[in-house]
Amino acid sequence: HDPDIDAVYIPLPNNLHVPWTINAIKSGKHVLCEKPIGLNASEAMRLLKTAEEHPELKVMEAFMYRFHPQWQKAKSLVKDGKIGEVKTIHSFFSYYNIDPANIRNRTDVGGGGLMDIGCYCLSFPRFILDKEPVRIMSSMDFDPEMKTDRLASGILDFSSGVTSTFTCSTQLMPFQRAVIFGTEGLIEIEIPVNAPADLPAKIILSTKTEKEELVFDPVDQYTLQGDMFAKAVLENTEVPTTLVDAVNNMRSIDAVVKSAEINNWVEC
Repeated sequence: HDPDIDAVYIPLPNNLHVPWTINAIKSGKHVLCEKPIGLNASEAMRLLKTAEEHPELKVMEAFMYRFHPQWQKAKSLVKDGKIGEVKTIHSFFSYYNIDPANIRNRTDVGGGGLMDIGCYCLSFPRFILDKEPVRIMSSMDFDPEMKTDRLASGILDFSSGVTSTFTCSTQLMPFQRAVIFGTEGLIEIEIPVNAPADLPAKIILSTKTEKEELVFDPVDQYTLQGDMFAKAVLENTEVPTTLVDAVNNMRSIDAVVKSAEINNWVEC
């Protein structure tokens, strides 16, 4: 309620994202909220409706990777046709964490690998392709004691012969990679999510005739994200990652969960 505060950043556990974003909106604050935006698409829709009642406020989901120059370059390379027609995108993201007290391993606060890091794997192809999957097939394995998902793999069907595949895990050797495959080449993003702020980042562009390493100066992608959010507030323009985009990513997450439950394709 402090009138001197313009905006609020919400890095709380997943189950508190929507309630506290709504609280902040109702207090007249712009909001940058961590991913995933909520626990499910229904909850995210409730947030969207609240935000639409306050069009003067900016509300954005914090997918910081989208602001890193390596992803901006990858997207421009795809748009310019440097690898031909994109046919599939594969991503892998894992770490090892078996601490039952960690919020990522607690079901009561929206933990689990899919919510924590799988959300990136679903966001990547949607960001690059600028479209939504029409159906999803997945498989999930759960920790017998903590009950959170520790391994999830899935196929996203974007129709017209375009797919995306992913695997995420909270109990494997730490690793991450994203590869965009086209008819004339591919783009490999070496550290797609948490690129170090103090080290150069690298992507590899491979075509049928050459292989080129593109190196980017060290940047803090969180700062870049914050700057773009602030710019939208100051200039009263649309935020880079809209709440509609956030709701759609939650729909994909919901579809992954449901598909694993029924062992079949689920329409998004």
